[in-house]
Amino acid sequence: MRKGRAGTAAAGVTLALLLTLPSHPAGAAPFATREALPNGLVLLTAERPALPIVTVRVLVRAGSLHEPADLPGLANLTAVLLPQGTARRTALEISEAIDFVGGTLRAEGGQDAATVTLTVLKRDLATGLDLLADLLRSPAFPEEEIRRKVQQLKGAIAQKAEDAGTVAAEAFAAALYGAHPYGRPVEGTPESLPAITRQHLVDFHARLYVPNNTLMAVAGDVTTAEVRALFGKAFGDWTARPVPAPSLPAVASPPTRVLRRVDRELTQANIVVGHVGYPRRSPDHYALSVLNYILGGGGFTSRLVHSIREERGWAYDVHSRFSPGLEAGPFAVTLQTKNETAGEAVREVLAQLRRIRQDGITAEELQDAQAFLTGSFPLRYDTNAEVAALLTQMELHGLGIDFPARYPDLIRALARGEINRVARQYLDPDRSVVVVVGKQAKIALPF
Repeated sequence: MRKGRAGTAAAGVTLALLLTLPSHPAGAAPFATREALPNGLVLLTAERPALPIVTVRVLVRAGSLHEPADLPGLANLTAVLLPQGTARRTALEISEAIDFVGGTLRAEGGQDAATVTLTVLKRDLATGLDLLADLLRSPAFPEEEIRRKVQQLKGAIAQKAEDAGTVAAEAFAAALYGAHPYGRPVEGTPESLPAITRQHLVDFHARLYVPNNTLMAVAGDVTTAEVRALFGKAFGDWTARPVPAPSLPAVASPPTRVLRRVDRELTQANIVVGHVGYPRRSPDHYALSVLNYILGGGGFTSRLVHSIREERGWAYDVHSRFSPGLEAGPFAVTLQTKNETAGEAVREVLAQLRRIRQDGITAEELQDAQAFLTGSFPLRYDTNAEVAALLTQMELHGLGIDFPARYPDLIRALARGEINRVARQYLDPDRSVVVVVGKQAKIALPF
């Protein structure tokens, strides 16, 4: 549960002074610096010398957006296999080397990008970078590791299929996005994974894992000069190559409401209601953040929680969220409720969407949302890992290196009319996808 508004805002002001000061006042340190090596590799550095620890977050534009439609899971499998053997080291040797220095090294796939995260003590940064360069540039993709990882992923997929919330989320994505990569699980499917060969992995890596398609954010006890020297030595001779843009189907909400029912022997129905949202680069992102806080992202202060939980007692938790990416990500309202009240809950969700579109928000709601969003923003980025993740997202979406300093003003500058405009423009209950996972014999829906 989040802190009370007054406490959060007060703490946010303190950390805001530490984290989001603009770089131009005399004596003020910039939040981070940015530079690019001659081969196109972007380096982002946040100097945070309080503890002798350094986190490096690597982002490669090699997510599932870039994989062939007939090989779901290829991008993720490529990413998770990076630490499982290189031309110089076996998977065991990589694991032992990072364990020996007490560090962590993790690779994972995603929709927009693949990420690798390294955390080590300052004194072991050179060792960590040697490992990082090895797995990024020379992964071996050993056949035995491919088989082992495929079996692990199939087991994880089977386990997910037992979770009603995950089933609802994946059914929602499939119904909303269809053939678009956002409509399929990043991990792939039990059918697609065995079809992925070592050559597929080698080719995918060769095509996309290049310096001009990669960003590296470094946060911790390190200087910009040290990053320039160390990373230049480790990655300066990495050869750049042209990167083809993915060919993607258009993203659009369905022309009419779509209903998906999934029958499960459950006492609680899992519900998702939503539609296509917007890409992160949209200038409306900030107004939509305020709108979502008021609608269903603000915990107990939000309209959906007040209506569905507090007034009617239908659900313990209900929330809304926009999830923008490089492509237009989804807007979704999620909740769990008894099978017998599922239909009424869906009706109320749609009614709340229509109400905020038609009537807009109040001045008090706007003020509360602005206070929370500006006050809590720094609290979300108080560790090296969180700062490094923020830096890669800033670069990926073209937000600018001064984004943390500008964010409070972007939120404070919003007027009610702007929030009301985006509510009318972006919320569309009559073209929503509704997914209900539960005991269907007990669920009566309003349409």
